[in-house]
Amino acid sequence: MIMHKTMFKLALAASLVLSGAAAAQTTLRIGLQDDPDQLDPARARTFVGRIVFASLCDKLVDITPKLEFVPQLATAWEWQDSKTLKMTLRDKVVYHDGTPMDAASVKANLDRAKTLPDSNRKSELATLERVEAPDPSTIILHLSEPDASFLSQLSDRAGMMQSPASFDKDPGKNPVCSGPYRFKERVQNDHITLEKFPQYWDAANYHFDAVRFSPVPDSTVRLNNMRSGGLDIIERVAPSDVETVKSDPKLAFMPITGLGFQAISINFANGPRADNPFAKDARVRQAFDLALDKDAINQVVGMGLYQPAFQPFPPASFAYDKSMERKGRDVEKAKALLKAAGHDRVKVEISFGNNTIMQQVFELIQAMGSEAGFDITLRPMEFAALQSTMARGDFELAQAGWSGRVDPSGNIFQYVACKGSLNDGKFCDQAMNDLLMEARQELDTGKRKQLYSQFLQQMQEKRPIVYTFYLPWTFGLQKRVQGFVPYPDGLIRLKGVTLAKQ
Repeated sequence: MIMHKTMFKLALAASLVLSGAAAAQTTLRIGLQDDPDQLDPARARTFVGRIVFASLCDKLVDITPKLEFVPQLATAWEWQDSKTLKMTLRDKVVYHDGTPMDAASVKANLDRAKTLPDSNRKSELATLERVEAPDPSTIILHLSEPDASFLSQLSDRAGMMQSPASFDKDPGKNPVCSGPYRFKERVQNDHITLEKFPQYWDAANYHFDAVRFSPVPDSTVRLNNMRSGGLDIIERVAPSDVETVKSDPKLAFMPITGLGFQAISINFANGPRADNPFAKDARVRQAFDLALDKDAINQVVGMGLYQPAFQPFPPASFAYDKSMERKGRDVEKAKALLKAAGHDRVKVEISFGNNTIMQQVFELIQAMGSEAGFDITLRPMEFAALQSTMARGDFELAQAGWSGRVDPSGNIFQYVACKGSLNDGKFCDQAMNDLLMEARQELDTGKRKQLYSQFLQQMQEKRPIVYTFYLPWTFGLQKRVQGFVPYPDGLIRLKGVTLAKQ
């Protein structure tokens, strides 16, 4: 009997040890709005893929919530001249397959991103002419022209490093990077699981054994999964669900104004539909902008989350100019401007992507414009169709949405520069174009801010784009998730994040 009692106690002790070990295994569960595309940073193009990459693939540099550049795989950098960037790499870093992360591997990654036939990073690295690796801890990047926005490209997918040994082993399905978590498995449209990488250079600051990303496209279903305890963090809480999150004592709501915007582009010179009053007279464009109450759009559609926008630069950007803001609208001044331009009323068609939010936004704009003298016809269409419609010039006014970039050049150059890749309306003002070129090539932040301030004054007068609101990133999380900080780029960074015991 004594033997039986002893054996029972030993068995019980062993059971407690095993259950304690199981309890120590923590998995953080994150709900995404969409299923990412392939997990090869050179080829990937989805926003949700970038969220997964934030835990899987380190970059040469990262950003702070205030958009300052900070070390990640590179510990230091300096511009040797306006076209030469020298970077010092972190010592003793290895990829998930155990191979060293050194200068030769960085060169191989950047060369691949520039030359891979289906690389989506080519335009981001367009000014990168060649890469030198003089020793294992140093890379020298030679640019074809000055480009102050270049460092920001290295803080995103263009700067993510993968093991060169994995390049010919389908990295889209089997990524081998150097981040805090390594790839474990993927079930398409169900989940992506990463596991902690013990050899990570900063492993002590990452506290989960695994991270599981689950795509849940329906925002209400995503929220309900979190409320029931099935998810710890969800991204992009719908405005209509915000009060539900706020009123649940077990949940927390953490929004942040993002880097992107919603706006309305105008057709100036792209085909016969450019023959419209908006293209011909800046006073018509000014009147239209003055007719819009962006605060009302924020409250009625955005539930207070859609911060009104009057410029391309978000509040977190050094180029942001608060003097551009205004409150409400001025219908009488709008009418006076139309009259001065020779119009009692102006007919115009606005094309937009047909989803619930945008339908509400443009119906409000239609009603506001009518009061100021604009007879607006709405033309809803699928978002993909809208993009091709704008590119071929089949629009008068059209919705323009942009997810945003860290460097201010990335939020305006392609839309307003004379040869901008997203300048669908073919607006071209040489003085404004010159300011954009000068600002992109100037490396001194103070001088760049002055140049962008001059540019914004021109934007106020010419109004080639009418901005409506900044895109927010809205996160919901279990209150037991501790240490989470939202970033303006919308990515989920897990350094220092923990789960309190229930």
